[in-house]
Amino acid sequence: MKGRAVVYAAGLALIAVGLRGVLANVGVPGWALWFAGAAVLHDGVLAPAVLLAGLATTWLPGRYRWIARAALALAGTLTLVALPVVLGFGRVPDTPSRLPLPYGRNLMIVLAVIAVAAAVAAVTARLLTGRRAHPKGEGPR
Repeated sequence: MKGRAVVYAAGLALIAVGLRGVLANVGVPGWALWFAGAAVLHDGVLAPAVLLAGLATTWLPGRYRWIARAALALAGTLTLVALPVVLGFGRVPDTPSRLPLPYGRNLMIVLAVIAVAAAVAAVTARLLTGRRAHPKGEGPR
């Protein structure tokens, strides 16, 4: 119980630091608009997408299902976070140093890394469960 109280106190301290930073450095209306937009994106886009991904992966065997769901959730969250810069929101033609990178290409690279990691995890799961299915070194017949 004492450990939980310490964690709660630390969390409240971090919230206080964050609120102080918002009040001192950021306009409250702009922050409130961003916060509301994040809530709408989460509840209107991300949560339904995660539910649909969960439904779409029900046909997979259990050892692969969690891998596919984790990869889809990670890819979806990353895409939502990267979408503003991929679409160029904030880019100004007069200031080429603002958003200077090929963000769409970079997003595709990271999504490919997620897909490769999921494939490696699936192959590893297959190999490990295949070995457990044949005890004492007996292979399939």
